[in-house]
Amino acid sequence: MNGNGRGRRPDSGGRPPQPRSMRTMAFWILMLILIFVAVPLINYNKEREYKVDYTRFMDQLEANNIARVIFDGQRLHGVFRRSVSITEGTEAVDVQRFYMNIPYALPDLPEQIRSHSTDEHPILIDTEEPRFNWWGTLAYWAPILLLVFLWFFFIRQMQGGSNRAFSFGKSRAKLVGGDKPMVTFEDVAGAEEAKIELAEIVEFLSDPKKFKRMGARIPRGCLLVGPPGTGKTLLGKAVAGEARVPFFSMSGSDFVEMFVGVGASRVRDLFEQGKKNAPCIIFVDELDAVGRHRGAGLGGGHDEREQTLNQLLVEMDGFDTSDGVIILAATNRPDVLDPALLRPGRFDRQIVVDMPDLKGREGILKVHMRKVPIADDVDLNMLARSTPGLSGADLANIVNEGALLAARRNHDRVYMIDFEDAKDKVMLGPERKSRVMKEDTRRKTAYHEAGHAIVGIVAPQADTLHKVTIVSRGRAGGVTYFLPEEDRLYYVDREYILDKMTMALGGRVAEELILGKISSGAQDDIRKVTDMARAMITRFGMSDKLGPIAYGENEETIFLGRSIAHTQNFSERTAQMIDDEVREVVDECLERARKILADHMDVLHRVADALMERETLSGDDVQILMRGEELPPFDREAAEAARRKVEEKGATMAERIDAALAEDRNGDAGETPAGAAAPEAADEAGADTAAAGAETRDPRRAADAAGATDDGAGETPGAADAAGETDDDTGSPGAADADGEPGEDPGTRSGER
Repeated sequence: MNGNGRGRRPDSGGRPPQPRSMRTMAFWILMLILIFVAVPLINYNKEREYKVDYTRFMDQLEANNIARVIFDGQRLHGVFRRSVSITEGTEAVDVQRFYMNIPYALPDLPEQIRSHSTDEHPILIDTEEPRFNWWGTLAYWAPILLLVFLWFFFIRQMQGGSNRAFSFGKSRAKLVGGDKPMVTFEDVAGAEEAKIELAEIVEFLSDPKKFKRMGARIPRGCLLVGPPGTGKTLLGKAVAGEARVPFFSMSGSDFVEMFVGVGASRVRDLFEQGKKNAPCIIFVDELDAVGRHRGAGLGGGHDEREQTLNQLLVEMDGFDTSDGVIILAATNRPDVLDPALLRPGRFDRQIVVDMPDLKGREGILKVHMRKVPIADDVDLNMLARSTPGLSGADLANIVNEGALLAARRNHDRVYMIDFEDAKDKVMLGPERKSRVMKEDTRRKTAYHEAGHAIVGIVAPQADTLHKVTIVSRGRAGGVTYFLPEEDRLYYVDREYILDKMTMALGGRVAEELILGKISSGAQDDIRKVTDMARAMITRFGMSDKLGPIAYGENEETIFLGRSIAHTQNFSERTAQMIDDEVREVVDECLERARKILADHMDVLHRVADALMERETLSGDDVQILMRGEELPPFDREAAEAARRKVEEKGATMAERIDAALAEDRNGDAGETPAGAAAPEAADEAGADTAAAGAETRDPRRAADAAGATDDGAGETPGAADAAGETDDDTGSPGAADADGEPGEDPGTRSGER
């Protein structure tokens, strides 16, 4: 179904407000200011007239010092033959032009002036029609009008730009349509079941007789539920593009206002518009902003939001309802919604828009790659397999980052290496190749990652090794990738979780066996292993001693709409047993990892040496080393030269900054300031880094070990390493979220997202 052909245009009834541009308001304010400035300038070159009293005028008339008079209604304007000194305030002023208000008791004033006009001292007498003083009137009323204008302006701003004064209770719903490009169901992938459900609603609106013949009624509400980024709003846009009926779009936060009762009024107005244009669809995004559980949180509920929710409940299924208005809403927090809002009759359907599976991710990548020139080596299936647990928004970001990287590298098309680097950048942060690491730190990281990789390969239930690198990314000093053979959406075996925990502890065990000491690099591994072990015991029922019992209920935050009461449904003795079981499981995995690495000690050294030499190894490379074979030749000199060049330039930049600061402190005049030397050194170091990368990076393949320029280098916000050492991840992408629900995919990426 195509959304370009629309049905009748909805009757807005003059309700949708016409937006007023801020430029127009600024223009009129500027015009008023210019008028006030222009008025004095118009009369700037005119000689000023001074007011004189009747006595002084008659004295000058008797002295034959009047040259000209002009009668203007009840005012007389004149010119002295000779300037007359008049005191104005405390200063004496020589006056040539004057004016005088004519007293009403002197109707014969023109005759008196004419009697003093002689041939020797003639007086020119003239008259003018009385003129309205526009400038004076404008100067009087302009400040008042300006204040009224500003008052209306600020009132309108408080209303969010409404065209009508005091129209707080009017709906903010936007009518979707017009000449804007529409999204259709063809632009949505990875949510086939949701598309089928929504397509049925669109078909019902297009041909209601087909369904009414069977006694079916149109659903009053449809709620899209799912994690953030899964495409709920995009599905709403697709419905707008496919439907041939009016489609109103509104956010849940648009109902809430600072004035009590405004939200309920807007709900009434929204449904009035819907009834006028029935049949129609009203889409409410982020429904949890207005539909939260009533009376939740400390101190009771929120009166304004609860009134708005009550009005929404009445409009959806009250005494006066309309069968032609369908509510389509989206939320990622269905657990905080009021139960009265979720019952059938209001939201008849709840459509779950979950994280896409392998097929869905591949379809999403195809949709977003339509306008991207893709190289022949791009493997969508491999890219989809390496991104389990990512939402559609994450996948769209990966495609966009890949296109940006390809443009930055001057590629003619986007290659697989661009998408691989973009995936790593989105999931773990940009590479930090400019970060200078000591040789012992690199060696420690190499053995840590080698321990993850070897244990992951030997463990029978672990995922397939994809890549291992000691290049720092985000908060991780090194990264080990594992790709799952399949998405584990519903069931996760106990053996699978134990193998993932064993693999996650491989890095710590490798440090302990080789270096004889333990660092803080495994802190994230330990946290995730502990979470997985506790989830096995308390949530998954995988303990023989405690059995299939769930422990630890009512742990939700009260401010998110949950109860303030917290009940512990197990005794202190059971809590001690849980701790003992968690320790037993972790110790078992630790011993397994220690035994695996002790049996493969020679392979551990070979993999670590290869990582020190190449910095990045693929899963196939590690398998070759596991079989005792030699890796293909590697240009060690070029990689080492590029890496050392980066390190030397980094040290040179630091030395130049220190020297410039020292010169500045010594007060040497004429030298380059420290503030100028530092950026110059940094620019040179960055240029040399890019040059080194250009020498070693092929347009189609990226030699990570050659010290190539960091694409998008920079510290990830909040990614400071608290220990100052390599902060490795679990080494197992699958260990990232394995403490989730049994129906969730534990994930296959390593590192912090």
